Amino acid sequence: MANNNNNKKTKPRAPKDGANPKKFKKKTSVLVTDKVEYIDYKDVNLLTRFVSDRSKIRNRRVTGNTVQQQREIANAIKNSREMALLPYTKRVAQTRTSRPPRDGDNRRSRDDDQTRETPVEAAVVETAEVDDAAETVEA
Repeated sequence: MANNNNNKKTKPRAPKDGANPKKFKKKTSVLVTDKVEYIDYKDVNLLTRFVSDRSKIRNRRVTGNTVQQQREIANAIKNSREMALLPYTKRVAQTRTSRPPRDGDNRRSRDDDQTRETPVEAAVVETAEVDDAAETVEA
């Protein structure tokens, strides 16, 4: 069988040359720009820059940290969470729009639930009617 060059496994790779069209500039770390030598777990203002809005630690690709800086940041964030200086999670309020009803859905809507009497309310109404009737019979 002849070797087919259209096959991905046998196709030779394109040579890597210096002219990469997708080349991007590496981000500079906040630690370098602010000239921070020591990352302190008590420095909440610095640590919140490396945390997302849901309190997740941002990765190196986003922050531009080196491996060692990222490790120290992660340990400092974990330590400050343990000391209750930073939250483990934050609640993000979502405004949910009501979905249209599904086809073939036989369940009641919420409006029906609010207008109907609960069994306890129905029992209270019945006992009140019985008490009123007893008072009129006695009088």
